[in-house]
Amino acid sequence: MIAYKIIEAIANCFYVFLLMIFVRCLLTWFPGVNYNNPIIKALCAAVDLYLDLFRKFIPPLGMFDLSPMVACFVLIFIRKAVLYAAIFIMAAFGMLGN
Repeated sequence: MIAYKIIEAIANCFYVFLLMIFVRCLLTWFPGVNYNNPIIKALCAAVDLYLDLFRKFIPPLGMFDLSPMVACFVLIFIRKAVLYAAIFIMAAFGMLGN
């Protein structure tokens, strides 16, 4: 039973980070956002660290930055791979019930 909770927690961590990327992208639409706010500063620091990996390789098309979309697809792929690996490992050790 605890193995299912661990797998669920892993999945939720990925969902939270995807939500953080979404909020970060929404913040760029509002020009009056105070980026000196500690919460927004922490959000931008965490998300931009990941997004900058994709911004190096994906140039903006005019005023559109497509790197968050590609970053989300990659994150979803990594999430699936990690979850399948966790299920496989826990099943191999007999931690998952029938």
